[in-house]
Amino acid sequence: MGGRRFKSGRPHPPTKEKEHSRMTRHLVTSALPYINGIKHLGNMVGSMLPADVYSRYLRQRGHDVLYICATDEHGTPAELAAKEAGLTVAEFCARAHDAQKAVYDGFELAFDHFGRSSSRQNVEITQHFARRLYENGFIEERVVRQVYSPVDGRFLPDRYVEGTCPHCGYDKARGDQCENCTRVLDPTDLIEPRSAISGATDLEVRETTHLFLLQSRLQHEVEAWIDAVGGDWPALSTSIARKWLTEGLHDRAITRDLEWGVPVPADTWPDLAAEGKVFYVWFDAPIEYIAATEEWADAAPEGETRDWKSWWYEADDTVRYTQFMAKDNVPFHTVMFPATELGVREPWKKVDLVKGFNWLTYYGGKFSTSQKRGVFTDTALSLLPADYWRYFLIANAPESDDSSFTWEHFTATVNKDLADTLGNFVNRVLSFSRKRFGDEVPAGHAAGEAEARLGDEIARLLAAYEEQLDALQFRRSAAALRALWSAGNSYLEEKAPWLEIRTDPEGAALTLRTAMNLIHLYAIVSEPFVPATAAAMRGAFALADDTATWVGADRARTLDAVPAGTPFTVPPVLFAKITEEDMESCRARFGGA
Repeated sequence: MGGRRFKSGRPHPPTKEKEHSRMTRHLVTSALPYINGIKHLGNMVGSMLPADVYSRYLRQRGHDVLYICATDEHGTPAELAAKEAGLTVAEFCARAHDAQKAVYDGFELAFDHFGRSSSRQNVEITQHFARRLYENGFIEERVVRQVYSPVDGRFLPDRYVEGTCPHCGYDKARGDQCENCTRVLDPTDLIEPRSAISGATDLEVRETTHLFLLQSRLQHEVEAWIDAVGGDWPALSTSIARKWLTEGLHDRAITRDLEWGVPVPADTWPDLAAEGKVFYVWFDAPIEYIAATEEWADAAPEGETRDWKSWWYEADDTVRYTQFMAKDNVPFHTVMFPATELGVREPWKKVDLVKGFNWLTYYGGKFSTSQKRGVFTDTALSLLPADYWRYFLIANAPESDDSSFTWEHFTATVNKDLADTLGNFVNRVLSFSRKRFGDEVPAGHAAGEAEARLGDEIARLLAAYEEQLDALQFRRSAAALRALWSAGNSYLEEKAPWLEIRTDPEGAALTLRTAMNLIHLYAIVSEPFVPATAAAMRGAFALADDTATWVGADRARTLDAVPAGTPFTVPPVLFAKITEEDMESCRARFGGA
């Protein structure tokens, strides 16, 4: 498929995006979830959820944000899953995409677009990249000896050859990468290889022709690029990238003998196209970030024009690009894809910051679909609303090291932070005020010394919260948000309006009015973490003009956004406590110590 060609030189000047004075345009992407199956909680916290929290925060602060993701739909697993389901691969992927999107909608992930790597746009841009790399001398044809399984009647893709890693001895290493030591492998490196499809060990090695990306010729350019931008990256991301570079970049086959994938363009490689070669999924998948942005533009409603290319082409000075992913995806995004972008010799936007995450484990072990071990995202939503999971996962994000999900830890976090600290504060303030003063915010005295101290404390804590979110420190951000919630409880305990009302009703009214303003503040600044809860808190107040997207420290200090006389309602209980019986039931159902 030739597709439309991209011009090699400068494009026509892009249409200017809506300008935001003193604000940066932020492009945010999270690693593409593979099409085969619903993802577990570790996948959620390792890429999509923190990207959503960060995107929401940036939007609230007034930045122009584009959050892009997509399903990664090519490769052998999709073919095999489709065959097992009795569907064509295209039909299987379409259904699986919709199923995954429904789960992400349930988690309130606010993608600007959630695309598909099998899209026309990705085919065209991937083929364009390949042509340009070839023209620039970075792709060549090579005859290789590849594993063939007579039992399966096919060449085996790298990941469908399993065996023992020659470096660390892990006996379930795949032919493309060892999950244990993260070394990149070729299938012929494995000790005692076997077919992951049939288990057959009588494998043969046959000759076939493939395209190779000559990464070795681009190593110094990748090193120079990481030297220039990697200083802002977390240590996890830079250490993985440096490890690959220290070991040396190797030329890598970027085509496969498969039926499903981006086809090799016949106008450049007619013989390979005739043989049905497709591009390796790890070649086309990162390009889908660009393609999904074009999909977003093409999906614009009638009357709206979206300029996708200005986010990606000649955008170094106008766009800040942040990627989120788990550590197993880091090498491909910090080395392989940047090498591809450098090799096309066109000014495509490269990532400014790679936020890598370690593993979330389940009681110290891996999540496992086959062993029914661990919690998967669709099941999680059937147990409890999304905000329970969103808060817990971000508060325990595996940033500096692996973290473990246990039902004991989950229960303690939900009950202490969400039910007791935030939920109980909201409920007792609004319920007590309605009981004593009716359905409008009471007036009471003017703010006094206690309220001035509280305002200063809130301003300080809010600044700390902003600092951690700006730095993409998610566990610390959660701790800072929790401290904001706790400040309200401390104020309430200090003023004790349930006692104050006996001797000074106007003083109690002031206390409750101040506490209601805290609830409104919490509704705004908690939205990146718990959006549904934030909406419920904000919706409790019938303010005539409630358009604030964020609250600055000085504005927060005054605690007067909700004036006396504002009608309010008491929302349902925000967070129900998890009981010991609930926890035991879940542990029995999903496994656990």
